[in-house]
Amino acid sequence: MKTITVLGSTGSIGTQALEIARKHGFRIKALAANSNTGLLTAQAKEFKPEYVCIFKESAVQELSEKLAGTGITVLSGMEGLRRIAELDGVDIMLNSVVGMVGLEPTLAAIAHGTDIALANKETLVAGGELVMKAAAEKGVNIYPVDSEHSAIFQCLQGSKRSQLKKIILTASGGPFYGRKRSELEGVTVSQALAHPNWSMGRKITIDSATLMNKGLEFIEAMWLFGVRPEQIEIVVHRESVIHSAVEFDDCAVIAQLGIPDMKIPIQYALMYPDRVECPTKPLSLTDYGTLTFAKPDYDTFDCLTACIRAIKLGGTMPAMVNGANEEAVAAFLDGRIDFLAIGRIVSSVLESFRPQKITCLEDILRADRTAREFALAQIEK
Repeated sequence: MKTITVLGSTGSIGTQALEIARKHGFRIKALAANSNTGLLTAQAKEFKPEYVCIFKESAVQELSEKLAGTGITVLSGMEGLRRIAELDGVDIMLNSVVGMVGLEPTLAAIAHGTDIALANKETLVAGGELVMKAAAEKGVNIYPVDSEHSAIFQCLQGSKRSQLKKIILTASGGPFYGRKRSELEGVTVSQALAHPNWSMGRKITIDSATLMNKGLEFIEAMWLFGVRPEQIEIVVHRESVIHSAVEFDDCAVIAQLGIPDMKIPIQYALMYPDRVECPTKPLSLTDYGTLTFAKPDYDTFDCLTACIRAIKLGGTMPAMVNGANEEAVAAFLDGRIDFLAIGRIVSSVLESFRPQKITCLEDILRADRTAREFALAQIEK
């Protein structure tokens, strides 16, 4: 029986992880959420963790009242996330929080020597160099949870990493696949949130619509698997059955397939290297009949282009495009900017700043703050 901690327990990944925990009898040491006190309370009463953390400071009193008499310690804010990440007796910490908030608890868990199931893209996008170096020094395993990176990780099992020639990173294309820029003027929030294959949180769903999500995954794949930008090919695969593939030096290509259900990669990360029954449906290729593949439209979906440019520039630029994107997406969801403005704001960061070398966490946080301030100034114009 594994003991796990779940950061982001009330989100899409977190709730599915707890479904797996329920099925396999995992012990939950701690749970953390952003602001959903109702669901976090229900989870805490079911799984009886020692600690819970609510990131939104204003919700602490409400959560404390709801959990009064349970003996569960209530924490809050970034300090609470870091404390949870440093708990003893945890086999693996699932980090599924959204945004840059996931970086510091990841580094805290690594420093404590705790293995990580990573579903927080921004951790590696913004701090990949620091995170991977720290993990190597501490001997900490980072198991990818994103379906694409999990697929790559699975395809590499039993093979020599030195013989990896190329990663084939698949993308659904999002709800606006095939549209040109002129056809994206005036799209609504509800249209952007209507993903054809996956059920995800609002921020990541918008990132999928802009293809920013695939750009973040491009950067993440470079750090996770130690490859260069030219070793990653993005392929639009509308059916989301092939979750990604790898090509070796002999031109053999190995792919991982399955229905679009995040419980498969979540469970693989939490239970690696074991494969056991998963609460999902089996794949029937005959039900699909046809699988299709196409090249991405880099001109229309400029967030994807910006991410690739940012990692090629290196240093603080990935952190900056990520920070600008978080602010732009929040503004779009609030109705303050139009859909195409997201890409314009993210791309303009690359024209307005030069990459700086990253030597410590503060370098990343400073770059993130600068990019957010820049983005907010663009939004308020």
